Amino acid sequence: MGGSLGIVVPAFDPDVERLAEYVEELRELDPATIRIELDDPTGRTRERLRDLPATVAVADRRRGKGAAITAGFEALGTDVRLFVDADGSTNVESLRRVLEPVSSGEAALAVGSRRHPDASVANSQSRLRGNLGDGFAWLARRLLPVALYDYQCGAKAIDADAWRTVRHDLYEPGFGWDVNLVAAAGYRGLEVAEVPIQWADHPASTVDPLRTSITLGRALVRTRRRRYLTRADATPLPERLADHD
Repeated sequence: MGGSLGIVVPAFDPDVERLAEYVEELRELDPATIRIELDDPTGRTRERLRDLPATVAVADRRRGKGAAITAGFEALGTDVRLFVDADGSTNVESLRRVLEPVSSGEAALAVGSRRHPDASVANSQSRLRGNLGDGFAWLARRLLPVALYDYQCGAKAIDADAWRTVRHDLYEPGFGWDVNLVAAAGYRGLEVAEVPIQWADHPASTVDPLRTSITLGRALVRTRRRRYLTRADATPLPERLADHD
């Protein structure tokens, strides 16, 4: 398949220096565009990101990770769309591997995986956070149409046709967006590839593992339940975002 690449980086209160370094690394992938979806920034953060070789789209409210990625993907006109976490936990060589199944036409959606047996992880996670993540993945494998080792890794690529297919099946604005996307692809019969990556946990992460696990659990139940609901039961995320434009 090949074609043009667009990269979306959702960011809320980012480490500006690390983000700037990561944008330079991402340019090695030769993207047509890098788009930073920046939520509720301070004036200083906005100013410091102004000179990056990327499009910085600013939202004056905190939309959530999923809503930010959706807005970014909707704004792209590229053949392949990739999102990555702003902390740069996934290196460029791993991102090349994530892109390969989509670029070659082998899969419609490629999911980076930290929990795959062939993944390489530099881990500073607490045992609680790791155990909760393992437990969530175990449950998701039993409830969703796609069985993966890792649903939540911040490195996923999708081709433009597949995006048009699943975009109206996306409802989760926050951390549950990843599992919503994977489930939507599975329910639509799209090929999903899981790609082992090299990953370095960000030691300064402020994500509360227990609260996030509860949030993800609720999102998983909603995602499973929506398989059996009609479109009229909820407004898809792209339409909800358009209401704020």
